[in-house]
Amino acid sequence: MAISDPLGDMITRIRNAQRARRATTRAPASKLHANVCEVLKREGFIRHWKIVEIRPGVRELEIELKYSEGEPVIKEITRVSTPGRRVYSKIKELPRVYNGLGISILSTPRGVMSDAEARAANVGGEVLCRVF
Repeated sequence: MAISDPLGDMITRIRNAQRARRATTRAPASKLHANVCEVLKREGFIRHWKIVEIRPGVRELEIELKYSEGEPVIKEITRVSTPGRRVYSKIKELPRVYNGLGISILSTPRGVMSDAEARAANVGGEVLCRVF
């Protein structure tokens, strides 16, 4: 069965694995998923990620989750822009997540980046998800 929202599926897998206190989780691999994981790693929300080839032609992302004193580092991760309702934001209208404690991940013409990187690059785009 085809997944209608692959990025939303990856976000849900991360959320469920953190609630179950798992060390790692897996999600189908794509360039967008890899870029989102790279932003999460740069911002300190996950430890590491890598691409694992299950069989020829089938690859998955293995995401190593991060915990601080037994509690998940990611308190909240939600999808903002969905396939049925895309959410775009100009750089001046980009909202702050929990007054700057969290991040928004954006897909911009310069690639996938966090809201802070987008503000520094002075570029807006599609708001993919919020992480706190």
